[in-house]
Amino acid sequence: MPKPPERPGVGATTAGMPFLADDPDLPRPCDRELAHDDAAVELARLDENFVRGCKKCALHAQRNKTVFGIGHPRPTIVFVGEGPGADEDAQGIPFVGRAGQLLTRMIAAMTLTREQVYICNIVKCRPPGNRTPTEDESSTCSPYLYRQLAILRPRVIVALGRPATQTLLATKAPIGRLRGQFHDFPPPALAHYGLPAAALMPTFHPAYLLRSPGEKAKAWEDLQQVMRYLDIPIPSR
Repeated sequence: MPKPPERPGVGATTAGMPFLADDPDLPRPCDRELAHDDAAVELARLDENFVRGCKKCALHAQRNKTVFGIGHPRPTIVFVGEGPGADEDAQGIPFVGRAGQLLTRMIAAMTLTREQVYICNIVKCRPPGNRTPTEDESSTCSPYLYRQLAILRPRVIVALGRPATQTLLATKAPIGRLRGQFHDFPPPALAHYGLPAAALMPTFHPAYLLRSPGEKAKAWEDLQQVMRYLDIPIPSR
């Protein structure tokens, strides 16, 4: 299990980290830990100035709204899915459909609320027919996610499903082999983004759990590992 990443004090700089700063269409990633209000401002700036008007891939052509993310701007846990569905595309909020309702219950089982964590996706626009994002779409959009994570600086990232897990760990390994154990984030392939260290726990996507309810026990085991890692008491059942 990875060691809990050390978190610098608010305002502490991490000078010398090799940030990718040569893309004129993206802001420089945040290189220090921000206070609550400052983090909220930086997230809003990234959303309003860069994500909402993005036309970098074909997904923008059919979207109603971009779906940036929602939750606490200084969270301990960030949940990352693959992409918005129809309900999310209509409302501009991640995980509000049936899968989102299940995710809310999963978070509640951890004795937390959606307001205490942060929820987002790999891609910010809905893929047609709710299909899995292509590798090109994920690679084009994921820098927005990396900048979110640089601002949020969570201790734990919960990757929901195969696309999110494979993108965040830069691997092709199947989710069944990756879930159930912590992984160091970022992987070497993403080192050039200068991302803050976190422990990453892959688990099943709520949409998959709706189709395969027999796997819910495994997902709960994964979430309990996160709770133990963060010293969150596990309620007796």
